[in-house]
Amino acid sequence: MVALGLKQVGASYGRVTVLSNVGIETLKAGSLTAVVGPNAAGKSTLFKRIAGLISGPGLVELSGSANNDRAICYMPQDTGANAVLTVYESVLLAAKQGGSWRVHDGELFEIDAILRALRIEDLAFRGLGELSGGQRQLVSLAQALVRKPEVLLMDEPTSALDLHRQIEVLGFVRDLAGKTGMIVLVALHDLNHALRYCEQTIVIAGGNMVVSGETEEVINSDMLREIYKVQARIETCSQGQKFLLVDGIAP
Repeated sequence: MVALGLKQVGASYGRVTVLSNVGIETLKAGSLTAVVGPNAAGKSTLFKRIAGLISGPGLVELSGSANNDRAICYMPQDTGANAVLTVYESVLLAAKQGGSWRVHDGELFEIDAILRALRIEDLAFRGLGELSGGQRQLVSLAQALVRKPEVLLMDEPTSALDLHRQIEVLGFVRDLAGKTGMIVLVALHDLNHALRYCEQTIVIAGGNMVVSGETEEVINSDMLREIYKVQARIETCSQGQKFLLVDGIAP
């Protein structure tokens, strides 16, 4: 089974260091990990570094991979969609990326299944330029999933979705990770989503990893005061689910 480890990972843009000393011993197959922190903390940079899109010190270790060439897939927040393509064409293009251009019936079946699972099959033959921001995010997720990655890096994948769709998508990705053994890291601003869906959480601030561990231990009043500058507490509902209540700005 695939496993991902980070050893003192960092990144620079020119002479400016924007990320340093991120270390995670092991993220196991089937896990869903939240990456949280303030704006410009370094979350997107971390994802680009793991995906090999930028260089830097440290080591990204991927073990047990069956396909190193397509093992890691980065889903950016800004999809930069080609408005000329239809939804179906864009997902098919993602499926064929780096491989033969011959299309097989099985690949078309898989695309149909992903569009149905995300409930966007009705958009299949609409142009990407016609879609809303939320619809484009769902198409971007379909493009990522059709590549069958072993590690999926999702940068704010629900930022343009309504609450119902946020819950639906995060639940779907969590279940899919459990079924397939895929490792998922997801950058989130909504810490309640991290508490609800993610077993582990990594906190990034000022280009450094502050803490990592089990989500219910990492997201606490002290961290929220220190990193987010808010006075908040974690409560537990009658079903046992933990949730965040913010009382106000920390003094």
